[in-house]
Amino acid sequence: MKLTKNFNSEEFACKDGNEVPEKLIPNVQKLANNLQALRDNVGKPIVVNSGYRTAKHNKSVGGASSSQHLTASAGDIRIAGMTSKQVYDAILNLIKEGKMHNGGVGLYNTFVHYDIRQSPSRWDLRT
Repeated sequence: MKLTKNFNSEEFACKDGNEVPEKLIPNVQKLANNLQALRDNVGKPIVVNSGYRTAKHNKSVGGASSSQHLTASAGDIRIAGMTSKQVYDAILNLIKEGKMHNGGVGLYNTFVHYDIRQSPSRWDLRT
């Protein structure tokens, strides 16, 4: 299902083969809308490494028991030609400009976690 100009729900499906459940489509829609703002700003495609996760898959990848991925509210993303720090900074700038939701933003060595949680959260887990 097409969510935005550049995103469809299949990109956010669990890597175990499960689609985003119908009841979680509003969450993935909001997430995709925010990632579309990032895509429009940087002018480059965004790869969703991990979107929605079933509880079983989340546990198998070492995800937090209360992970935003469980509700289709998070995406671990990367953008070709940009470092994770550059992606992270671009998201923070768009949040500051009011163009993206001020949720969770986590910096990792090879990707950035972005989610639409209610309270802002930031972390840097690069090694």
